[in-house]
Amino acid sequence: MPPDPVRAARGLTAAEVAERVAAGRVNDVPVRSSRSIGEIVRGNLFTRINAIVGVLFVIILSVGPVQDALFGGVILANTLIGVIQEIRAKRTLDQLAIVGESRPTVRRDGVSEPVGAEQLVLDDIVELGPGDKIAVDGTLVETADLEVDESLLTGEADPVVKRPGDQVMSGSFVVAGTGAFAATRVGRDAYAAQLAEEASKFTLTSSELRGGIDKILKYVTYAIVPAGVALIISQLTVGKDDMAEAVRRMVAGLVPMVPEGLVLLTSVAFAVGVVRLGKKRCLVQELPAIEGLARVDVVCLDKTGTLTETAMDVSEVRALDPDAPAEAVLGVLGAADERPNPSMQAIIDAYAAPDGWTVTDSTPFSSARRWSGATLRAPGDGPGDGPGATATWLLGAPDALLPAGHPVLEQVDERGALGLRVLLLARTSGTLREALDRPLAAADGVTPAALVVIEQRIREEAPATLRYFAEQGVAAKVISGDNALSVGAVARGLDFPGADHPVDARTLPDDPEELADLAERTSVFGRVGPQQKRALVRALQSRGHTVAMTGDGVNDVLALKDADIGVAMGSGSPATRSVAQLVLLNNNFAVLPSVVAEGRRVIGNIERVANLFLTKTMYSVLLAVMVVVAQVPYPFLPRHLTLIGSLSIGIPAFFLALAPNAERARTGFVQRVLRFAVPGGALAAAATFGSYLFARATYDDNLEAETSAATLTLFLVALWALAIIARPYTWWRIGLVLTMAASFAVVLVTPFLQEFFQLELVGVRAPWAAVAFAAGAGLLVEIAWAVLRRRAAADAAGAPGAVAAPTAR
Repeated sequence: MPPDPVRAARGLTAAEVAERVAAGRVNDVPVRSSRSIGEIVRGNLFTRINAIVGVLFVIILSVGPVQDALFGGVILANTLIGVIQEIRAKRTLDQLAIVGESRPTVRRDGVSEPVGAEQLVLDDIVELGPGDKIAVDGTLVETADLEVDESLLTGEADPVVKRPGDQVMSGSFVVAGTGAFAATRVGRDAYAAQLAEEASKFTLTSSELRGGIDKILKYVTYAIVPAGVALIISQLTVGKDDMAEAVRRMVAGLVPMVPEGLVLLTSVAFAVGVVRLGKKRCLVQELPAIEGLARVDVVCLDKTGTLTETAMDVSEVRALDPDAPAEAVLGVLGAADERPNPSMQAIIDAYAAPDGWTVTDSTPFSSARRWSGATLRAPGDGPGDGPGATATWLLGAPDALLPAGHPVLEQVDERGALGLRVLLLARTSGTLREALDRPLAAADGVTPAALVVIEQRIREEAPATLRYFAEQGVAAKVISGDNALSVGAVARGLDFPGADHPVDARTLPDDPEELADLAERTSVFGRVGPQQKRALVRALQSRGHTVAMTGDGVNDVLALKDADIGVAMGSGSPATRSVAQLVLLNNNFAVLPSVVAEGRRVIGNIERVANLFLTKTMYSVLLAVMVVVAQVPYPFLPRHLTLIGSLSIGIPAFFLALAPNAERARTGFVQRVLRFAVPGGALAAAATFGSYLFARATYDDNLEAETSAATLTLFLVALWALAIIARPYTWWRIGLVLTMAASFAVVLVTPFLQEFFQLELVGVRAPWAAVAFAAGAGLLVEIAWAVLRRRAAADAAGAPGAVAAPTAR
């Protein structure tokens, strides 16, 4: 039962709030920005890979020297790095989430004050205005033309008019009007919280990168189990005279089969991305959004607040009716608007409300009908149009208030073509309620009084940002609710492609295929309603495009939700911030290139290093198979493969994973990685095993010399693969490859390290043969890479909206 009017106006007292908090009747839905520190530690420590390697670590400690247990230290270091990076990202996320969270306004002790959503308690009186997200369920106690959009919960497209006594559900948002409701269900009892909890039981946020890595690990598991079992039997049979040596070589064969660093570097890359974007005041509300950014090839921009600044200035009020008190009416309309949008705020700044006017009825601006209005009584007691007269005034889009072909619309188009926003102030002969019930532009009785011309300020950073998108092959589309000519003029001022041919969204075709054709070939749209913004996003997606949408107003919410990546401005409505994956807290449009670049860096570099890790897994499995078939001792000890893996994969991969990378990602991650890893691993295994057999024939049972020759071959082939993956070369990438080569050379010529790693090249025949085997395999890997690059270029050319892939830096 709703509270009485007196209590509704006063709200809860401090004592009543404290009582409800103590009883646990508080909105305690947990923040979704990140997982707890305990979950981070457990998630990084207790993994399947760590379990496998941990068992092998214990085995090797029981039979071998500490050198052969070095791989255990690598795993520990990897885990610590993962924990530290994710905790760092968590702190960044949590701090930004506090800044970016919506703060509903509640009445307590007769005073309206904003509080955190988690501080709402049962029976709180929560005030509502345009753009407000409804944080908890409740019953309305007062309304003023309140319209609520429940489409995010129910799928119903049209806003619902609400009256006192009606229910409101958390997760919906206000599109027009004001009101207040008493909270009836909070926390996990609220409707949206229940939906979220149910969804989390059955669905996970889509991530092709993580899904691809899971698929790779599944394939690896299928290969490791039979190869590992066969290797164990083989080594125990071959090395029965030296069981400890057999166990060490068995472990050496199993450890490199596990791509232990791949999962780590994926987590680290995501975490570093969060921190980097956090420094630019960009809140990442869903981590896979960073990956999604790499795939974006179309970005849809709302003009107001994105290309132009939110703040506006009234540059002219052009009288159409000399007898109309236009400036006075504008001042009264501005003062009566409790939640002014940027256009109304410009009017408020220009015209103060005169004394003596009375507002007898009003309706707020709605993005669906595109006008606001009020019934005003002029000061004085005279009849008719003079002092004391009552009239209904409307303010909004001229084409929403006047029929097509009206002479005034020509003046509107003239100013719109200059990039100016034009509003019409008009009187209607009917009542305000009648105006709400009929389409005004098709009706008589609307008398134009004045044109309000508003100047918009183009953001200084907009030209450079648009140039970046063009250079990176990302198509930009301007989708605005403003007059199409005005939108086109602003776009022309930014040298925007297609700005000379803006499309009025009222002429958009209903057929989905025709709409998709138009959306692909057109860059500037005006007079776009909320449902049409959503339809344009879906049309682009239907043609295979990955779409990012930016916005700050209530009319952007539906499109933001349906876009692959929604980007909201920090100053935007709470509803837009709640549905977007990314929030630009400082409203800086210039951050978008950094955001896109970060996404490309993450996914592009993970694909690079995945090539290295999967190549290692492939040659390890194949070497195990060859050893089993040939019934010879495994050619390496764990220390040898730790050395090779660290210098050719582990250390370089860490730097490569965090380097800049501007190439747009494409689907097919697993297939592309396997295309390189399978031939690369097979060639590395064949060359290494050939070198090993040659050395066995040369040295006649000198296992240390045979291992040294095989180690040299495998390292050189792995280094060649690293040199391929590191392309295109920059000074630091060349330095990285040369540093790894020099480090291995130091091990070969330093007595202490020779003894520590049990490496010694004996004579010249086998070592030079090892180099020859490596050179042959390296040339074949090079040929395979060239074929793959040509195939990748052909695939990219055939992709939707494809452009030439930019060179990574």
